[in-house]
Amino acid sequence: MKQRQSRRQGSGPTIADVARKAGVSPMTVSRVINGEDNVRAKTRETVNAAIKALGYTPNSAARSLAGAAQIKVGLLHSNLSASYLSAFLIGALEQSSRYNVQLVVEHCDAQLNADAVTARMLDGGVEAMLLPPPLSDLPAVLDVLEASDTPAVLIASEQPRNNISVVKIDDYQAAYEMTRHIASLGHRRIAFITGDRGQQVSQRRLEGYRQALKDSSLVADSALEVEGLFTYRSGLNATEQLLSLDNPPTAIFASNDEMAAAAISVAQRRGLDVPKDLTVCGYDDTALATTIWPELTTIHQPVMDMSRAAVDLLVKKVRARRAGEAESGQQVQLDFTLIRRRSDAPPRP
Repeated sequence: MKQRQSRRQGSGPTIADVARKAGVSPMTVSRVINGEDNVRAKTRETVNAAIKALGYTPNSAARSLAGAAQIKVGLLHSNLSASYLSAFLIGALEQSSRYNVQLVVEHCDAQLNADAVTARMLDGGVEAMLLPPPLSDLPAVLDVLEASDTPAVLIASEQPRNNISVVKIDDYQAAYEMTRHIASLGHRRIAFITGDRGQQVSQRRLEGYRQALKDSSLVADSALEVEGLFTYRSGLNATEQLLSLDNPPTAIFASNDEMAAAAISVAQRRGLDVPKDLTVCGYDDTALATTIWPELTTIHQPVMDMSRAAVDLLVKKVRARRAGEAESGQQVQLDFTLIRRRSDAPPRP
């Protein structure tokens, strides 16, 4: 008896342990692990939280019994900020380990060889593709996937194709709410640093910003719209341009945290206090938002949850295909949150 107890204490958490912690049945945990549809979203979140808290990993025998033979998924990325990519990879890797997914990660140049790298990954046995921006909007890559009839999930895209799914947030509404928040503080000259305008997500955020100005009875000024490239360097250049205007803005809303961090750096170099002299807000809520000073007021985009949801979709699509079942593209929209920290304040009188 003592020997059996010792052996149990030395083993890892079981599916029953996860079920107890989540307050559900072991069958429900199994359904979540296997990516089945007949589980409520809230229950799925609770089970996944219990799995993470306990460090539970389904063993290979259990996965085999569930019919979850290994799936080879390709994750191709290009020109992503380091903080965004880190969060995205963590989510994708965590979810892949639960489904017995082999995640093949490759980098490419979006302008030079993205389609060739995609084709090479498919030739190497990749069954499905996961594409964060900017590749999620790149026609050359999407053409390769469509021609090969490869299941794929795009992150933050607005135009899914046949058998290609999308995971996103409402970027228009997020940018709208942040701009309205800044206006509610009393700012009348609110600048916007866009992302790469070749990306659909950048256009949606710009539209949200413009509509919020209109609804706040503020006059749009094209001089306050400056294009960035989602990079720190582009944020530096954009902020220098904005603060050199004869009538500079009292607030800057940047399309990601890296460009917002750059804006704070330029302001401080010019002797401006953030937020007393200049409000700066970001987008994404990556780790960078809380590692600079002042900490950023920003839009929390659930990047890790988005990559987890994308892996879920890919697993379902591949399993359906293996079983000879019909599959189609889906759109999954997750919630965003406006996180207020230390980088925003009413303008000086």
